[in-house]
Amino acid sequence: MTPQQRGAAPRASADRLGRLLNLVPYLLARPGIRVAEAAADLGVTDKQLREDLELLWVCGLPGYGPGDLIDMAFDGDRVTISHDAGIDKPLRLNPDEALALVVALRMLAETPGIGTRDAIERALAKIESAAGDLADAPVAVRLPANQEKLAAVRAAVDSGHALRLTYYTAARDETTERVVDPMRMLMVSGFAYLEAWCRRAEGTRMFRIDRIDAFTELAEPSAPPVGAVPHDVSDGVFRPGPELPLVTLRVGRGGRWITEYYPVEEVRREPAEWLVTMRVTDLGWAQRFLAGLGPDVTVVAPPELVERIRSQATTALDQYAAPQPAAPEAGR
Repeated sequence: MTPQQRGAAPRASADRLGRLLNLVPYLLARPGIRVAEAAADLGVTDKQLREDLELLWVCGLPGYGPGDLIDMAFDGDRVTISHDAGIDKPLRLNPDEALALVVALRMLAETPGIGTRDAIERALAKIESAAGDLADAPVAVRLPANQEKLAAVRAAVDSGHALRLTYYTAARDETTERVVDPMRMLMVSGFAYLEAWCRRAEGTRMFRIDRIDAFTELAEPSAPPVGAVPHDVSDGVFRPGPELPLVTLRVGRGGRWITEYYPVEEVRREPAEWLVTMRVTDLGWAQRFLAGLGPDVTVVAPPELVERIRSQATTALDQYAAPQPAAPEAGR
């Protein structure tokens, strides 16, 4: 598929959705209308209108049983809506709905990685025109922090050049230098990311914009290898796999929240505690994360992590046990 075809696909879908939303009230007002006449009014071919009608047959209200779906009757080349499933008026937005759509579209237009920005801006212009004075309401739409950095990285990516990054890796608590070949920018779970081929790791990596300490645009073009495949981020950035360390925890009532915020492989609910297994990026990250959870979480495995946390706790206790030098008296 060519870039032109990819750009046309969202527009065609949006046009069809608008046509379907207005097709039911149009047909209700014209029972028994000829298909050819309706197609001419709507500016589509007979074939396209018949395909739209076939799609309407499986549309309706949640439940999707008898009485929930749109129904129609054909008499030769004439069509009549016999059940509208409640879709009996063209779409009309009240002021609150119009303003909510304007705000949502403004936010979407500012989101990195959106490839149909022109379609979003066209839709926004139409809704703002229909909303009238509401579109001028004093509502400021801003993405999370790092706006200047985000705009600078986006401009560098659009230039098509490779980048030299100074990047902080939270999982290993270290800052590294690396050269990357940008592939795209995207927003996942409220964070902006640069996805690029990392020459140091020799693989596709996701770099959080707020963790890029500095970057330099290089003269050479961005050239990801043929095998550089974008990540599937439909379920988030972190995709635990069997190659990652497996950690087993004994979790009390106060620590059960981690099973809702982090991917876990298994939860065994015992009367007093839960036994939780989860994959982690590395044991260094797990040590820092689990050491801060307090007595509600106890590490069961692997032994290396148990020993790391025991050693860290012992060192901390020794620091408290050591006598502290007396503060000098005032005036001396």
